[in-house]
Amino acid sequence: MHRVSLPPIGTAKAWREAARGFLAAGIPPEQILWGDHAAVPDLFGGETVSPKGGQVSVPRSFVSMAETAVWHSDPERFARLYAFLWRVKDAPHLMSDRGDADLAVLRGMEKNVRRCQHKMKAFVRFREIGDPNAPRRSFAAWFEPTHHTVEPTADFFVRRFSDMDWRILTPDVSAIFENGKLTFQEGHAKPDLPEDAGEQLWITYFQNIFNPARLMVKAMQSEMPKKYWKNMPEASFIPQMIAEAPARARAMAEAAPTLPPVRMDRVQAQLSAFSSAWDGPMEDLPSAIRACTRCPLHCHATQAVPGEGPNRADLMVVGEQPGDQEDLAGRPFVGPAGQMFDRIAGEAGLDRDAAFVTNAVKHFKFSARGKRRIHQRPETPEIDQCRWWMNAEVAQVQPKLILAMGATAAQSLTGKGTGILKRRGTIETGPEGIPVLITLHPSYLLRVPDPALREEATAQFRSDLAMAARMMAEAA
Repeated sequence: MHRVSLPPIGTAKAWREAARGFLAAGIPPEQILWGDHAAVPDLFGGETVSPKGGQVSVPRSFVSMAETAVWHSDPERFARLYAFLWRVKDAPHLMSDRGDADLAVLRGMEKNVRRCQHKMKAFVRFREIGDPNAPRRSFAAWFEPTHHTVEPTADFFVRRFSDMDWRILTPDVSAIFENGKLTFQEGHAKPDLPEDAGEQLWITYFQNIFNPARLMVKAMQSEMPKKYWKNMPEASFIPQMIAEAPARARAMAEAAPTLPPVRMDRVQAQLSAFSSAWDGPMEDLPSAIRACTRCPLHCHATQAVPGEGPNRADLMVVGEQPGDQEDLAGRPFVGPAGQMFDRIAGEAGLDRDAAFVTNAVKHFKFSARGKRRIHQRPETPEIDQCRWWMNAEVAQVQPKLILAMGATAAQSLTGKGTGILKRRGTIETGPEGIPVLITLHPSYLLRVPDPALREEATAQFRSDLAMAARMMAEAA
């Protein structure tokens, strides 16, 4: 029996080295007892030294997951990670098996750690502890994380506050940044930090941005759990603001104007002009789309880009909006994202030439940065205006299946554009009751910086296209 005690600082590296040695030596999970430095010695004796070195090969997606999940507070995390590593070394496909119970637990740990990191970035509150006139000002903060997130999150604070000295003290591990050097120490007792003159300014700002008409207590507590309130200076005012919210909301409503603006009649007239469905000849629809001025996007785009493909097609592929190259060419899916779609569609057995391809929004929305045009996500009013053309194309093509790629396409076709990563691979109901298969947009695959995550997302996208190909074959 092997016993491994991992240090509180450098835990991820220590676990990785130990796991690599055990794996290379062929030692199964049931022969290893994992623990941390504080664990009580067990009946099997003291700590053993793990084997060194050895070449092992595991999926990058596992490495990425383990680097995050290892910081979870569950004392069984080391054993769970190694047990799954033992399985995945001979079966790499397990990393994409959504039905695997062990993987589900580790993914849950990974998600919880990332959420804790997000809370740490949002809720750490520094107080000045040094001379404000010193060349480098000094600050300190007390924080109580749910998981061991100080070490993996410290680089965020280094990048943001590199011009000052600071320390984040926790009961677990503390981060110290002095004179441009980051170090870690074991946990501290809660210090008695001095009051900060800047806190009152922050509290005043927090009180003034509070909107009582949009108060949703459960949603607020979900984003700002009560466990963090005791270390946040503004939190002492939250109960009072919640209690006063109904009266303040009523006062705001009573103070609102009772008469519509003078231009309301013109606005209503414009809306009524867009309320009817397209009823022109099928062959005139592309020209009508190119002449569209329904929303302000046409003012800056080169041209509107209608869909293309067979007038009657079993499959309709809907992207988000034209990109830079599509805007210039006047055709959909000709840029890098379209080329990636063509490649992966071919690998998945999906015939693009037999499909009608289009975008939920017909004009390119961008911001200019020098000579470059940077893509911007369309807003809901723009999606709503373009849905008129989207529905017209659906009515024309009469597809048996619609492949919705990305949040904008999902919102246009189903009315909901959130949670794409969770919804991908599922079938929902679209216009005229047509089934809509939700998937990622290929541009998302191009933007994912982490190679392992990009590989995983690409595999998911390929799987969704293969599903669409099977559905088309079954419907034929």
